[in-house]
Amino acid sequence: MKNALLVIDIQKDYFPGGKFPLVNPLEAAKNAYMLLQCFREHGGNHIHIQHISLSSDARFFVKGDSGSDIHDSAAHFEGEPIVYKHYPNSFRETNLLEMLKEWGIERIVITGMMTHMCVDATARAAADFGFKVIIAEDACATRDLEHDGSVIPAEHVHKAFLAALKSYGQVMKSEEVIALLASEMNHQP
Repeated sequence: MKNALLVIDIQKDYFPGGKFPLVNPLEAAKNAYMLLQCFREHGGNHIHIQHISLSSDARFFVKGDSGSDIHDSAAHFEGEPIVYKHYPNSFRETNLLEMLKEWGIERIVITGMMTHMCVDATARAAADFGFKVIIAEDACATRDLEHDGSVIPAEHVHKAFLAALKSYGQVMKSEEVIALLASEMNHQP
């Protein structure tokens, strides 16, 4: 099965000192990087997704601001594919679908930020487009949310969205993803 890795919005504003820090972004980014290195070393297709806000009153990911840059923990190398998006769904008004089809991709592995927003929207869209989907749960991060005066801790937000995403694909730890891909490579003729 032909796979591609998506590294979604691992950008500086989501880290400590950024304009919109998440809970434990570095731990998620390290796991995303482990998967990224696996794809790089084995010649796998991988794409960085970078969110650039178009709104004039955006609080983060402002065009030209260093906070919108990809964080060093999941560094983008010169020459690697990158998709610039302006909406939570990485497919919306981008060339992502065309790239994946051109490469003959059947399954995508999703990492990135935020679990409840761009990871969720992209995973659902990918499934709707007919791709098999794996979400690397420990390579994603989110933040606390508030509703009706209650704060929902990031850990609960993360787990709730991953539980829902099981209807759209597999939810696995990064090491399990690597083991699965390695076993499939070993069984190819």
